[in-house]
Amino acid sequence: MTEAKDKNKIAIVTGAGTGVGRAASLALMNTGFTVVLAGRRLEKLEETQKLGVPGKSLAVSADMTDAGSIGALFAKVMDSYGRLDLLFNNAGMGTPAMPFEDLSLVQWQAVVATNLTASFLCTQHAFRIMKDQTPRGGRIINNGSISAHAPRPFSAPYTSTKHAITGLTKATNLDGRAYDIAVGQIDIGNAATPMTDRMVDGVLQPDGRKMPEPRMDSKAVGDAVAYMAGLPLDANVLFMTVMASKMPFVGRG
Repeated sequence: MTEAKDKNKIAIVTGAGTGVGRAASLALMNTGFTVVLAGRRLEKLEETQKLGVPGKSLAVSADMTDAGSIGALFAKVMDSYGRLDLLFNNAGMGTPAMPFEDLSLVQWQAVVATNLTASFLCTQHAFRIMKDQTPRGGRIINNGSISAHAPRPFSAPYTSTKHAITGLTKATNLDGRAYDIAVGQIDIGNAATPMTDRMVDGVLQPDGRKMPEPRMDSKAVGDAVAYMAGLPLDANVLFMTVMASKMPFVGRG
């Protein structure tokens, strides 16, 4: 029996309407968490709800590029449940593949706002709640991506933010020690989601070729998040890589 099943625990998953966010939300519900599903599109969040355990989720429309909307999300959680045990900073976006020098400032800022600044703001809110609640503490998991290790061609904004997430994970894990807040990161490679559908037809490789890449069921990622979330707070997975076994990451291609 995981710690999550001992009593009702409250989780927030950002970007919960599709892909990895949906898979993680469903896995967390299955291990006993009540999951606050956060995302821009309420209809997608409600789809996730219908797939999950009845009565174990709450859909909240939230814009991760808006500090006020993020604040309202955490206020809603406190009004509804009075505590927070887990935050999964999952929401993210990229830019179309294009030469680095052609990227606009607007494109750069949109990726930074969604992938990095939102994670910073959500983590701040979580810290404030977790340090003052009884029992004290909680867990934060960041979606780092394989791009936190190695870039794809023409991916500077996404890759830069994912490398920054690694720094945020390390720094907040250190700062969270005083409050029994454990912070970890899951680096995901080629989960089968709408974001990776393009890989079926082929994606650009560093040598200029375009080739299909193997993918894995996103349920494997959800199960990994649930494992990390179910640990007691005196144990932490600082970094975990979950990837399609045959994707071109390890090695020279």
